[in-house]
Amino acid sequence: MKKTRSFLEQQGLPSGDQYDLPTSTKRFPDGAQYRIEIPSVEGPRALQAVVDATQTYGVKIQRVSQGSGIWMLTDDEIREMVTIGAEHQIEVSLFVGPRAGWGTGAQVKASAGKNLGARLRGMDEVVYATEDAIRACELGIRSILVADEGQLWLINEMKKSGKLPNDLVCKISVQMGAANPISIRLVEQLGAGTYNVPTDLTLPQIAAIRSVVDLPLDMYVEVPDDFGGFIRHYEVPELIRIASPIYVKLGLRNAPNIYPSGLHIEDTAIKLAKERVHRAALVQGIIDRYGPDAVMSDVGASDLGIPVKGD
Repeated sequence: MKKTRSFLEQQGLPSGDQYDLPTSTKRFPDGAQYRIEIPSVEGPRALQAVVDATQTYGVKIQRVSQGSGIWMLTDDEIREMVTIGAEHQIEVSLFVGPRAGWGTGAQVKASAGKNLGARLRGMDEVVYATEDAIRACELGIRSILVADEGQLWLINEMKKSGKLPNDLVCKISVQMGAANPISIRLVEQLGAGTYNVPTDLTLPQIAAIRSVVDLPLDMYVEVPDDFGGFIRHYEVPELIRIASPIYVKLGLRNAPNIYPSGLHIEDTAIKLAKERVHRAALVQGIIDRYGPDAVMSDVGASDLGIPVKGD
């Protein structure tokens, strides 16, 4: 293996996973090491529930994300989420629309084909999902969630040409699945704003990724059942030390998959959103006890994709 490891080093890449767990010196633009993200915030009522819960538990939330897709929200619902996000200076990241998992194909329903689920099959789906992004931006959203490298490239090119806002954040879904430093660096070069690493990477694997990428890493520290279902709360101070800048992301064990969400399960979505904030408060307590020197961003940091209210 020496020749391969030597060649990797010559390319400026780690020659293996970093078992020495070096401290990351990289930071968010505001100098902070970590932020907190609440996922699966499916609509304005769930978003308002998150905001209310932050007051109940005394925890700061810098970002929320949604999984059902922009296409599952009306214009008025998106405008309401824009208003709430803007007023409370929270980034609101909405997933792009039609994806393979809800399409007419059979592979994604097969046991060996599920990795296709969040990708875009064919150019029509690329167009549909990009129209979703355009619509969201016109309504004031400044952060979108994507899981397909082709669409990421296209969105980045549209930003360069002025077809989409230059301050639009492209958050990469955990479902993209790139799991090593080389792959994630390629995604960063395509225009990723933040990258959600696979849920089960070890600390040495994460440290190796951080050594060659600068973009923030999103990291589930409580993992939904359908992504592994494990809890890493006590690892958070060490994750912040080796992987900063990092979004500490609170999924929820023992909870149903609610995608695509809607009025038929809105009460469940709201309760789940509240509990994720409760979990965030638990994790914040661990950070305060075992990593008290870790620096957290305040709400409203300038690089967040905070929605823009219309006139």
